[in-house]
Amino acid sequence: MIWGIFKRDMCHATRNVIAVIVSMGLVVVPALYAWFNIAASWDPYGNTKALKVAVANNDKGYKSDLIPVRVNVGETIISTLHANDQLDWQFVKSDKAIDGVKSGEYYAAIVIPKGFSADMMTLFSPDIKHAQLKYYLNEKINPIAPHITDQGATTVVNTIDKTFAKTIAQVGLDLASSILHYSQSPQMAEYMRNLNGNLTTMADTLSGASQQVTSYSQLLGSANDIVDSTGKLLASATKAGKQAQNALKQGKSGATSLTSAGANVTSSVNTALDQVLGAFDQVAAKVNKAFDALGKDSDTAASQLATLSEQVSSGESLYDTYITSLNHMRESVEQLPDSDSAKQALLEAIDREITLLEAAKGDSQKLAQQLKDASTQVTQDTAAAERSRKEILNRITSAKQSISNVRDDYATNVKPKIDALASTVSTLISQTDSMITQLSGTADDLDDVTGDVGTNVTSIRSALGAIAKKLDSSAATVKELITKLETGGNAGDGNSDGGDGDNDADSGESDELRALATANASTLSTLISAPVALHRVSVYPIANYGSAMAPFYTILSIWVGAIILCAMLKVTISDREKAHVLGLGDTLPRIAGPSGPGNASRWGLRLDHEYFGRYAIFALLALLQGTLVCLGDTYFLGVQANHALQFLAVGWLAALVFSNIVYTLTVSFGDIGKAVAVVLLVMQVAGSGGTFPIETLPKFFQMLYPFLPFPHAIDAMHAAMAGSYGNEYLLDMVYLALFLIPSLLLGLVLRKPVIRLNNWVSRNLESTKVM
Repeated sequence: MIWGIFKRDMCHATRNVIAVIVSMGLVVVPALYAWFNIAASWDPYGNTKALKVAVANNDKGYKSDLIPVRVNVGETIISTLHANDQLDWQFVKSDKAIDGVKSGEYYAAIVIPKGFSADMMTLFSPDIKHAQLKYYLNEKINPIAPHITDQGATTVVNTIDKTFAKTIAQVGLDLASSILHYSQSPQMAEYMRNLNGNLTTMADTLSGASQQVTSYSQLLGSANDIVDSTGKLLASATKAGKQAQNALKQGKSGATSLTSAGANVTSSVNTALDQVLGAFDQVAAKVNKAFDALGKDSDTAASQLATLSEQVSSGESLYDTYITSLNHMRESVEQLPDSDSAKQALLEAIDREITLLEAAKGDSQKLAQQLKDASTQVTQDTAAAERSRKEILNRITSAKQSISNVRDDYATNVKPKIDALASTVSTLISQTDSMITQLSGTADDLDDVTGDVGTNVTSIRSALGAIAKKLDSSAATVKELITKLETGGNAGDGNSDGGDGDNDADSGESDELRALATANASTLSTLISAPVALHRVSVYPIANYGSAMAPFYTILSIWVGAIILCAMLKVTISDREKAHVLGLGDTLPRIAGPSGPGNASRWGLRLDHEYFGRYAIFALLALLQGTLVCLGDTYFLGVQANHALQFLAVGWLAALVFSNIVYTLTVSFGDIGKAVAVVLLVMQVAGSGGTFPIETLPKFFQMLYPFLPFPHAIDAMHAAMAGSYGNEYLLDMVYLALFLIPSLLLGLVLRKPVIRLNNWVSRNLESTKVM
């Protein structure tokens, strides 16, 4: 099926002359696009001689009494630029130069100010000025021209630097020669004697300074003993702080005990009082019940009253528990210091609470006795029993009031004082503990300081000892210099007499100095002005700028060729073509349904057959495009290609990958897919790194870079042109081929769900009668 579709497409494409011409145009146009761009950028930096740059010299020059040489750096610049053909230098007045830049006659202008040489020579004065050239630049004429003229201006600055260094070196060598001749005069001998005297004085001064430094070191040793004593005193303070902390911990334990005792008493009070009050209510009810049953069964009533008497007696243990808890609390309060103002008030409140509790206990005991007496009277005298009933009920009321008094007094007087005392003691202990901790930390810090001081004093004494040694050494060096100067003077006088070995050595040094001073000053100054030469070593050299840009424009033209193919050729197959391929005549049967992809699948023409069958002619024309553009680069333009077959293979693979991507986008999304292909083209032109290094581009393009096919195709073509490092070429080819996977996935699998959507979009676009 695929072969049948391809054969019919080839027949249609070669049916007439116009079809053949158009097919040839589809192959040639991308190549022309690449060749024109490569040829235009073949050697742009080699044709900068036509760029006009104005130069105006206003330098007045410089001459001083110290250096009797007239210096005019501006004239040196002009004479150097006359011999420079890097740019089209125009030597004019400063006004014309500036106006020419504004009008566009000159791309740039360099103006040398009046005091340029004088500013450069301030190197030998206290007030140093930085010499500046005025550089005028017209940036609107061309985006690249400013960078080229900047390179020319940099050349001028480098020339000035070298000229200035050469001039200074030459003057210095001339001065050295003059000094050598001057050193042999009588005046120089007098100067040497004065110098020796001054050096002797300096040596004596250095020796005295060494002695003073030694004295300072001894004084610091005495101070170190004082520091040690201070450290011991601080250690004692630290020990006292720790003892105070231990005592504070004991106080804190007492406060905790007090708080715990208060909490226990509070719990005991609440439990005991609730139980007693409830018990009295029950006793009252049972007393009434017993007396009410007196007329019916006096024995039963007597038995009930006796039982109530025993229950009331057994309840006295609750009073004892409460009294015991209060006594524990009183013991805890007595542990507080007598200076605490709350101690005595709390003790009095606890004592009053114990008194009230004992009174309540007495009422309970009397109630028990009355109940017991009533149990014996109810069987003897009814009138006496009724009186006992009233007395018992009154006693119960009195006992309940006593209990209420105990509870109210505890809540009003005892518990608030306990809580306030516990809070005050806890706060005081916390603050005191914090203060003791800070004092202890301060003592520790001071101890560390004294230790550091002792260590620092030791190190300072060591440093002072080293300084004293250095001073002694410097004094010895000065004395040795005095000896050498005296020996050198004698050697200079006694060279003709032969002298000893040392004199011969000094004579040799004098001969070397004399040879340096009498050598060619111009040659030496040139060496000093530029001691280092740049030796450029090209790794994977590229012949010219056109060859360097060829991969970018070649890959770009192949993508453009793929877009042109999809713009000129149909990506879908008509029903008539499907019928001919299937041998069904001119039309498909009606059961095929509406025209569209996959409607002939029931007769064996599947969707993948349609995809690859129509893509075959796209692939053929794309391969022809890649072949033509790569062969033209190599043999027509002369682009460097050390590995021509690899170069051609990159073009073939790029043609297949790019044509498949654009074809798949078009066959899947129609005209929208063509627009997406154009967007991808624009993104890759900006973010492929074909012109500027990817590291210089914005962060967005750096992140997008690995996921675009252009960079891998360009890198593979570079490797084919100049050589590959390791498996660089093969890896880039594999990365490029991997882009076929998502393209084929979209065209063969993901395309099915979007067929209806694409048909709907196409119908709506056609309904506009414009699109």
